[in-house]
Amino acid sequence: MTFTDQSTPRRSTPGRTVLISGASIAGPALAFWLNRYGHTVTVVEKAPTPRGGGYPIDIRGTALEVVRRMGILPRLRDAHIDLRRLTFLDADGGEVASLHPHAVSGGVAGRDLEVRRGDLTDALYAAVRDDVEFLFDDSIDTLDQTEHGVDVTFRGGGSRTFDVVVGADGMHSRTRRLLFGPEEQFHRYLGYCFAVFTMRNTFGLSHETVMWNTPGRAAALYAVGDDDEVHAFLNFARPEPPVDAFRDPEAQRDLVAEVFADAGWEVPGMLTALREARDLFFDGVGQIRMPHWSSGRVALVGDAAYAPSFLTGQGTSLALVGAYMLAHCLADQGPVAGLAAYERGTREFVTANQELVGQGGATLFPTTVRDLERRNDRLRGLSAIPVPAGRPAHSALTLPPARP
Repeated sequence: MTFTDQSTPRRSTPGRTVLISGASIAGPALAFWLNRYGHTVTVVEKAPTPRGGGYPIDIRGTALEVVRRMGILPRLRDAHIDLRRLTFLDADGGEVASLHPHAVSGGVAGRDLEVRRGDLTDALYAAVRDDVEFLFDDSIDTLDQTEHGVDVTFRGGGSRTFDVVVGADGMHSRTRRLLFGPEEQFHRYLGYCFAVFTMRNTFGLSHETVMWNTPGRAAALYAVGDDDEVHAFLNFARPEPPVDAFRDPEAQRDLVAEVFADAGWEVPGMLTALREARDLFFDGVGQIRMPHWSSGRVALVGDAAYAPSFLTGQGTSLALVGAYMLAHCLADQGPVAGLAAYERGTREFVTANQELVGQGGATLFPTTVRDLERRNDRLRGLSAIPVPAGRPAHSALTLPPARP
């Protein structure tokens, strides 16, 4: 699909004041492009500093062109994780198959990127920190739209008025809740929960991932290099989300330990490490699906508007592409027209990538004995998981040229 700009005629629009909530990926990327187009940008972030660390993320397809146009592609190439092997194990820890990761993900060797999340956020922050106002350790408390702007009060005190406000504050977006209401009406639970944390690399793993499966359960160890630590990942099927556990870390640990109590391989040691982990992240696997991404002068971008889930491998790429498209459409149009053009030009791309979720779940987390056997047979008999013919979803949008 190619973006077609349907708004005419065009005229030069004076720079506006824009508030962005969230300084992870979509927020700083959007700030970069808005600043380039002459807008005065403020980014508010509830964390006290730019967010570092985190698990590895993918940058593929159209998103690669976004980071190239931002001038940060060489830095990200230097940070690329050269993951060389993905090994699948059965319930007893025996090898099912060992493949190059691109054979499963559909990635393109030598082109697609996988980097530590912190390396990307550092690159984005460095690209805008001298040109954009950042308010750390603060967040939006209230939004009130008027004919002339958006009145914002901050939790840290004070209030200001902006021409446009954008929520780039993640899957559990507060901006979305203030604008559209509770998350439940937009959240599509996909039937899994997961826990991710770091632990000591006592396994001799290097540049590889090892994944153990039984029906409805998976455990993985991910070594991004020759580090002393690995990312540990525990995923399990659950028909309904465990709502009571989401805000209680000890309840999360108890739930995961219960689900994996009889598991073999390295899982007992992973559960011990889980109890001691200070960086545990637990959540349900889900997507955000919304009929509209904006209302008046307030819009959403990235996971706040259209989280695709990690099963697609496209969350980061959608955030980068969405930020580019939003800034492009606001460059010389009024807020309402610009936000409508952003949605019109981006939604088909977003939908195509969200639909990848079934493919990812079937490959990584089969939930029945029969599905797991079929998956393992495919892995044993093929050097690659078949992907649909035609243009891949992650490359399905051709970006419009950056405005002068």
